[in-house]
Amino acid sequence: MPAEPRAFVLFAEMRTGSNHVEESLGGLDGVTCFGEVFNPVFLGQHNRTELFGIDMAAREADPMPLLDALLAQPGLPGFRFFHDHDPRILDRVLDDASIAKVVLTRNPLESYVSLAIAAETGQWRLTNPKMAKAAAVPFDPAAFDALVEAQRAFRDRLHHRLQVTGQSAFWLNYDQIGDLGVLNGLAAFLGCADRLEAIPGKLKKQNPGEIEDKVTNPDEMRAHLATLDPFALGRSVHLEPARGAAVPTLMAAATSPLLALPLPGGPVAALRDWMTRLDGAPPVDGMKQRDLKPWMRSHKDFVSFALLRHPLARAHDAFRDMLAGKGGKANTLRRVLTNQHGVDLDGDADEAFLGFLRFLKANLGGQSSLPVAPDWATQTALLAGMAQAVLPQRIIREHEAQAELDRLADHAGRDRQAIDLPRPTIAGGDMLERLDDACIDAYRRDFLQFGFRRWSNS
Repeated sequence: MPAEPRAFVLFAEMRTGSNHVEESLGGLDGVTCFGEVFNPVFLGQHNRTELFGIDMAAREADPMPLLDALLAQPGLPGFRFFHDHDPRILDRVLDDASIAKVVLTRNPLESYVSLAIAAETGQWRLTNPKMAKAAAVPFDPAAFDALVEAQRAFRDRLHHRLQVTGQSAFWLNYDQIGDLGVLNGLAAFLGCADRLEAIPGKLKKQNPGEIEDKVTNPDEMRAHLATLDPFALGRSVHLEPARGAAVPTLMAAATSPLLALPLPGGPVAALRDWMTRLDGAPPVDGMKQRDLKPWMRSHKDFVSFALLRHPLARAHDAFRDMLAGKGGKANTLRRVLTNQHGVDLDGDADEAFLGFLRFLKANLGGQSSLPVAPDWATQTALLAGMAQAVLPQRIIREHEAQAELDRLADHAGRDRQAIDLPRPTIAGGDMLERLDDACIDAYRRDFLQFGFRRWSNS
């Protein structure tokens, strides 16, 4: 962030104390916070419909002139931004390092209850304690979860964007908005030479007291909170790199309204042969984004589909390709397998394949010096990349391929065609159990997402 930012944004949420922070910042010489400038229902403050000569209709048409006008204000201008404010300005604000970022947070349960009470009583700000309105409100588990998820997703987006752009933010908690030292630290962060002598006292804390006294169903609230995972211990962390859309690999049938999403390491050749026999001509590939969209618009009722291979069969193909591969890349892979992962490629073939599966687990988990090759990347990651360009309307597992492809042929009004999907020869008995276990260990994402059975049960 520049030493002297030209503006600031206060990222917060309803009932986090942002009004109090705004009032405090307004006590600093040259600092002006214009409120919720991009709130969809008003301009800056409640009932205000115009700011800097720009009305709400003009802002709705294009919010950028309003942002430009705010940034052009003298001194250090700023505004508050919540997760449900106009998203069109967010990327520009986040990418502009001359706009200082302040992030205000609060315990989400306190925010939720405070918001519910304000909605019930109609009292959103309190300046005179004698006028305080109290109420007990029902705790709605679904509404609470939705609020927490929306705020978490927004906060994660902010955090990630700041990391990507190499910026810092001033993180402020609700419990600190009355700390004079912290607020003056914020002034320093904003490049303001002025300091507060005292905390502004106009706004008063609403709804003091214990949370359980503010809800009508505290037992239900406690029971629901006990089911939550505040530390995200159950969240899977995938170290496998994200994939691109790979549009040139897509195969559009020559005349039928069918679009195949071939996955590396899958039965691509068999699928191409099936599509060729279906229409009497090979499918079209090598498309760019500019080609794909017109094709989709011109083929009404088209079906996009992906044909998945069982992870063990797919890994076995990758293993065989590795053994037979020529050139520097293949030699490097074999050398790494042998020297770094202890795979004896000259010994028992089944044991070598088992070692390869263990290497795949390490490689997909970010524990290998080699990049994740498309031929053994998870089909989950590959499809997620392709979904950036087109979503697969049908996801077909290999053992169901003939029946599903027959349905697609019927949809296209074509004669049904057989597809030849050779089944690899894989060891049986106890070795197969070990291979199955190692494969599931390496490809948990695919087994979970697509419901694959163990190879021994398929």
